[in-house]
Amino acid sequence: MPTPHRLLGAVLCASLAALPLPSLAQTAAQTGNIELELNTSGDQGSGCRLTYVATNNTSVPLEKMSYEVAVYDGAGVVQQLFVLDFGWLPVGKTRVVQFDLPDQNCGDISRISVNGPVDCASPEGAQSVCRDSVILSSRVRTIQFN
Repeated sequence: MPTPHRLLGAVLCASLAALPLPSLAQTAAQTGNIELELNTSGDQGSGCRLTYVATNNTSVPLEKMSYEVAVYDGAGVVQQLFVLDFGWLPVGKTRVVQFDLPDQNCGDISRISVNGPVDCASPEGAQSVCRDSVILSSRVRTIQFN
């Protein structure tokens, strides 16, 4: 006859076996990170050109990756919203993209903040790595990027 401890152990094992396990895609999405760096800024004509470097250090190949960002002036007032579209970003890939802000002097920008991902998709569909695993940094000392 089984003892109460053995019976409890058998019930716990059966309960754990019935729990759903994360799929391989979900597990992969939780490893590594997306690095997003504001690399340079420079006035171009009547606008400001921003250069970003994005690196996919996750195990999720991304077919689409884009973020909505807000641009602030020196007084902390939002001047505009726009979307940084990085497009295709495979595993281990680094992509450099430039975005021009028309009628915006780079010296008038105090901060750029990321509101969140607009698109983040792999061949398997929508992914959360662009939201959950992004690391932001800036090499431009005059513009905060967060």
